[in-house]
Amino acid sequence: MFAVEVRDHIMIAHSLPRPVFGPAQGMHGATFIVDATFFTRDVDDDGLAVDIGEATTALNDVLNPLNYQNLDEIEVFRNKISTTEVIAKYIFDQLATCVHEERFGPGSSRICKIRVTLHESHVAKGWYEADL
Repeated sequence: MFAVEVRDHIMIAHSLPRPVFGPAQGMHGATFIVDATFFTRDVDDDGLAVDIGEATTALNDVLNPLNYQNLDEIEVFRNKISTTEVIAKYIFDQLATCVHEERFGPGSSRICKIRVTLHESHVAKGWYEADL
């Protein structure tokens, strides 16, 4: 299996209004480093699994609507608990749509799996991954 991973970040605000989240129940900010990994079973004639430029652009396009936003006020997260895992799944879904729309060029159809990792800090991260 081949993979290309690109990185970006988002700065968001949100609340996690359930007792299990302790002090994070209230409104707070978070900066997530976001890694998106695109897996293929082979490489193309140019030796590429995925075009890094296209992957970087797609990730940036997916993250831009979230950056500097209060997730509690964004429709897709309204009335949901926007945990790291839930945010990772949302980003995955948006990137999967980019793959299906062939945003990665002719090699889009070779992408067979995506992993989205959100680094909460230097000691904690969460991710979502699935086959396409």
